[in-house]
Amino acid sequence: MPKILLIQGPNMSYLGKRQPEIYGTTTAAELDAMLRAHAKANKYALEIFYTHSESDAIERLYRAADEGLDGLVMNPAAFLFAGYALRDCLRAVPFPYVEVHMSNIEKRGIHSILAETGVGMVAGFGVRSYVLGLEAMLGHLHAQAKPVRKRTAPRKA
Repeated sequence: MPKILLIQGPNMSYLGKRQPEIYGTTTAAELDAMLRAHAKANKYALEIFYTHSESDAIERLYRAADEGLDGLVMNPAAFLFAGYALRDCLRAVPFPYVEVHMSNIEKRGIHSILAETGVGMVAGFGVRSYVLGLEAMLGHLHAQAKPVRKRTAPRKA
């Protein structure tokens, strides 16, 4: 069973109350319940970690590496602006990363300094961005786990 960590960056614990015109009215608790149901239905272990502190996020990632985590999905929120220490951490950990954003950050003129460390990004689909990000991670992990067939030379007659 794959183990995936979801990190929610600064202010994401205030979903449903914070700028509903951008982030919608789904609360953090409702989102967590939706994602845990997705994990159960798709047979993977999901841990959800909220933090407003870049240092806490970094500590959790290094601990996840020691625990044998299979993949990371993260909404870095405000860390995407200046999370250079977090970016260095993401470069160091041995598991793949998918970045998610509820809004289309490019449309809002926002660039993520963390995105280059990921295998991909999902943005602009509201709370569905999380499900799509988790499904992308599962697909990536599945593709990595498939054995590669060795090519053999054609037989001579």
